[in-house]
Amino acid sequence: MEKRILGRTGLEVSLLGMGGAFITSRVGTERDEARRAVHRAFELGINYVDTAPSYSDSEEVLGYALDGVTRPFYLSTKLGGRPQPFDPRDKSGLRRSVEESLRLLRRDHLDILFIHEPDRPGQYDWWTDWESFHGPVNELLDELKAEGIIRFTGLGGTTAYELPRIVATGRYDVVLTAFNYSLLWREATIAVLPEAKRQGMGIIVGSPLQQGALARCYDAQIRSGAPWLSPPRREQYRRLYAFVDEIGIPLAELGMRFVISNPDISMTLTGARSVAEVEANAAAVEKGPLPREILDRLQEIADLVPFRPWEEPFVMPFERPYRGPGPASRGVA
Repeated sequence: MEKRILGRTGLEVSLLGMGGAFITSRVGTERDEARRAVHRAFELGINYVDTAPSYSDSEEVLGYALDGVTRPFYLSTKLGGRPQPFDPRDKSGLRRSVEESLRLLRRDHLDILFIHEPDRPGQYDWWTDWESFHGPVNELLDELKAEGIIRFTGLGGTTAYELPRIVATGRYDVVLTAFNYSLLWREATIAVLPEAKRQGMGIIVGSPLQQGALARCYDAQIRSGAPWLSPPRREQYRRLYAFVDEIGIPLAELGMRFVISNPDISMTLTGARSVAEVEANAAAVEKGPLPREILDRLQEIADLVPFRPWEEPFVMPFERPYRGPGPASRGVA
């Protein structure tokens, strides 16, 4: 699999990385199946695994899956949500969270430690000063680097407008941006990607298929269901599906290849939880970037809805109950 340099880290990472959000027993992934999926990913050239304490028991499941692996790979996890009750300004509590991550993952160090969602006030109130974006977490990251427990630091965010301001501090090595760079959502192009590039940061895109909303065609719901879809978004989906039929490229493959068509992006993460899903995503990425004429047509479709409508749920709940607009936790069952 093709590899790219992850910004100023100098790490040579595969175009496709393993995301751990769905490698959990919460969604029914058995440990042995997770192990097979991870090992198959490594066989296919994937060399990066990402997880987080907030992904249920993903760290523990991945610790089992990664145990005994001899191939070289990079591993990242995040700060956020642990220990409970979570206080993002408790430096000792944050250190305990890192120690717990290392225990569960069966590692003695991490390649990258991300601050999870530093860009959403009210989710985790990381900063003592929202102008300078300073908080105890910065002091801890410096200490962990000096101790050799982590190699690099990162920001894992979802907002298109607050995240760039934190990126602009120049304190961090990698940005993982999710839910705002895909076939139909392009908000990250306004400031996240340009600012990260100015800072020399490695850029990782999460949720290239919008947690399933772009994994397949939901024809019936686009025609007459999903009342939370705005009329422009519904028309946008219709045109995207028609374009998929015209060019004969499956929607999921189109979505994966779109992201890697941007040379500024080092890697995209797949939420694959089985060998079959790993193989399908790897096969899509192996086909390489999309031709310019297809990218131009996709841009025309994306331009139909340049900004996410307020009423739209953060995660599109096709075939799931609609919980209302706003954060991801309210858009899923």
